[in-house]
Amino acid sequence: MHKISQFTGHNGAIFALSPFDRSDTFLSAGGDGWIVGWELNNPDMGKLLARVSAQIFSMVYLPESHEVVAGNMDGGLHWVPLEDPEKTKNIAVHQKGVFAFLPFQEWLFSAGGDGRLHKWSIAAKRSLESLAVTPHSIRSLILDPVKEMLIAGASDGNIYFIDPFSMEVRHHISAAHDSSVFSLALYPGGQYLLSGGRDARLKHWDLSGDPICLQNLPAHMFTINDIRFNPEGTLFATAGRDKTLKIWEAASLKLVKVLEGYRDDGHYNSVNALLWCNAGKALCSAGDDRSIIHWAF
Repeated sequence: MHKISQFTGHNGAIFALSPFDRSDTFLSAGGDGWIVGWELNNPDMGKLLARVSAQIFSMVYLPESHEVVAGNMDGGLHWVPLEDPEKTKNIAVHQKGVFAFLPFQEWLFSAGGDGRLHKWSIAAKRSLESLAVTPHSIRSLILDPVKEMLIAGASDGNIYFIDPFSMEVRHHISAAHDSSVFSLALYPGGQYLLSGGRDARLKHWDLSGDPICLQNLPAHMFTINDIRFNPEGTLFATAGRDKTLKIWEAASLKLVKVLEGYRDDGHYNSVNALLWCNAGKALCSAGDDRSIIHWAF
């Protein structure tokens, strides 16, 4: 894997990447409050689509309505219709930062620094109900589509399994990490789970019965901010606060490649977010250096 190009223009750290309206386009957002659209093969043609008045920590694109929902550092949500950003609906809901979104059926789930999970009606753009999962921040949120279960990683070191229909915690993995669970990724089929923490450990879990930790790897020097599988599920990438991006074999958890600043012309600050693009032929990484890098095999 090698560097293809670099996307610059943000005036703050980039915390979120999202797929956009084509496989070769994507969105970015960060500390400058900007939501920017990019074409993978035209790094100089970024387009500012919208801006909000706070740092954006998380973002999701809703293709059916062609809108973006962004979460800010103060716990607010911004519902941004891209056809007319002036009609953005701003809602203060979480008491602290909004760190993750997850669309499922007709709902959108938001997870915040107040330890609450909110269930939103996408059509009505309003919160239907909320669940106090933990007194600590919820840092990551993914879906098990087979079991139709939400999986949340929290700053108390626990991983929670939540029924999206009843909004109840079904069970949890206690002390999954020594500190915050920053990132989660589910293997295709849902039997195995990866988790990354502030403790810099990468853990491999068997979820076929009571959760069992199969492997516990010292994957990075500092916090693992993001984990993303490629579309085939054969590889996954991890992003670290140690300024590195790492590529792993999914089946064996063998480290394939380390991409770093000086040797690979990579990031020189924390790598915060990852996104596989172009049907898995490209990987984008974004970080505190205010840039996005396009990597390819």
